[in-house]
Amino acid sequence: MHKALTLQLGVVAAAAALAAWWLGARGAISVLMGGASYLIPNMLFVLRLKLAAASGRANAATFFVGEFFKVAATIGILIAAQWLYDVHWLCLLVGLFAALKANLFAFLLKT
Repeated sequence: MHKALTLQLGVVAAAAALAAWWLGARGAISVLMGGASYLIPNMLFVLRLKLAAASGRANAATFFVGEFFKVAATIGILIAAQWLYDVHWLCLLVGLFAALKANLFAFLLKT
């Protein structure tokens, strides 16, 4: 799990660097906000699953409730980002999709 989170962080950072080069600070911050809107809830979800597994309380309901809160938190962070900052919407979506799709590259890495 830590490799997948690290890979997500690296992909979002690379996308932010490209956005900074192409569109400046506003684009880079928007990419980072989009990536963080998925990374932060995902990190909390991984932590919750690890704690549940360590205590022996891990089951399907723990997973599905965690997924529900992860999706709700992602939507909430995206809404808050739009309210708090003048986001560049394309960059925000690029950051979100970069974090979402980085998991596909995790399968290519050896464990």
